[in-house]
Amino acid sequence: MTDPKEPAVAEVVPETETDTQSDEVTQLQAELEKAQTEAANNYEQFLRTQAELANQRRRADKQIEDAHKYAAQKFVEALLPVVDSLEMGMQAQGDVEQIREGMALTLKQFESMMDKFHIEAVGKPGDVFNPELHQAVSMQPHPDYDNNQVSMVMQKGYTLNGRVIRPAMVMVSKK
Repeated sequence: MTDPKEPAVAEVVPETETDTQSDEVTQLQAELEKAQTEAANNYEQFLRTQAELANQRRRADKQIEDAHKYAAQKFVEALLPVVDSLEMGMQAQGDVEQIREGMALTLKQFESMMDKFHIEAVGKPGDVFNPELHQAVSMQPHPDYDNNQVSMVMQKGYTLNGRVIRPAMVMVSKK
């Protein structure tokens, strides 16, 4: 029949299995809690990174907006002395020659400001006609110039850093 020791052995084996299973469950729960904590930390880090990225975008957009808004500030600051000179010239009374000299000085001041901002005048008599820089108003024979040379400038053209702002209106010689 049954030995009184056998049930005790049968009971010990399940207790050992239960202890092992209990230890595994405890270990798995600890690992799960650790993984959940790590996931929560990673999610918080993700949210902080997203917020930081959004803030950087807003700052960059603001800087671009300000750059567009105030891009001409240095140009305007350089232009103001020219405006002042023109206003003083308008108030000047007296000899026409003195007014003319004042206008010449103002023009030099203006040209200096244009040089500072890399604005160059284009179109001089004798230049080879370039359709990118010149707009031909007419073509006429001219004894002093070769074919396709600018013989007369009716209105100067201007470039800004090499880009044509306004082509020169010119008369072109033809043979």
